[in-house]
Amino acid sequence: MSTQIPTHFVKAFERGIMHLAEQKESRLRPHVRVEMLSTGDRSFFDQVGSVTAQPVTTRHADTPLTDTPHSRRMVIPVPYKHADLIDKTDMLRTLNDPTNAYVTAFGRAFGRAMDDVIVASAFATAKTGVDGSTSSAFDTVGYQIASSSVGLTLGKLTEANKKLRAAENDPDDGFRFAVSQEQIEDMLNDSTFTSADYNAIRALMTGEINTFMGFTWVALERLGTDGSGDRRCIAWAKNTLLLGMAAEPSTRISERADKNYSTQVFMSMDLGATRMEETGVVEVLCSE
Repeated sequence: MSTQIPTHFVKAFERGIMHLAEQKESRLRPHVRVEMLSTGDRSFFDQVGSVTAQPVTTRHADTPLTDTPHSRRMVIPVPYKHADLIDKTDMLRTLNDPTNAYVTAFGRAFGRAMDDVIVASAFATAKTGVDGSTSSAFDTVGYQIASSSVGLTLGKLTEANKKLRAAENDPDDGFRFAVSQEQIEDMLNDSTFTSADYNAIRALMTGEINTFMGFTWVALERLGTDGSGDRRCIAWAKNTLLLGMAAEPSTRISERADKNYSTQVFMSMDLGATRMEETGVVEVLCSE
């Protein structure tokens, strides 16, 4: 028997490419106002404020004229691009064609980038005025709930809901709450919740439900922290965070003659976001 036969043994590989654990799509896009942007390097969204009805106290009085407050917010879209090459010789030496896997991986990366843009806009200074030259900072005095060196509590949830309702945000438009898994764990360990609340939190944790305490919950591990390391959770009314899409994510797969006809997988998008009003977003700081 030849001793060289092991060199012909077949090496078995599973068909298909497994993606490592990662967020698969934008989790925030379904929970904010989405608008397509017109051509240009920036877009404006006009707003009309509230007015007060004037009582008529005398007969044949002059018609009362009151200025209606107008304002606007500016969105500056930013382009995102990503590409990679698949060499023709590599294709001949691999069992699995990575093209589709690349497209999937790129799409997931763009979904995460979309969430990062929305998260940043929640507490960023918004551009306002006729040409966007003025600004409106996030109201940390009226719409920030302190950490108090504890995680997410029933008291913080109640206060966030109260702030949104007291500012006359319409609950029919939907209140949202973005948290990390750590905050859901906080609630499971909070003895102030009733047994019924505990069961609801368990269902929230396992994904069986996504609503609790008047909020639609969005689990997101991309929320930032402040200078003290506290998690910056976001409670908001849906229409107060705006995502402006100048170009939806799009993919092109083509050969590159300048790269020995390697296959290029290319993806791009163009977007921006802003907070439409200060009274519709609450920052809930949670210790971790």
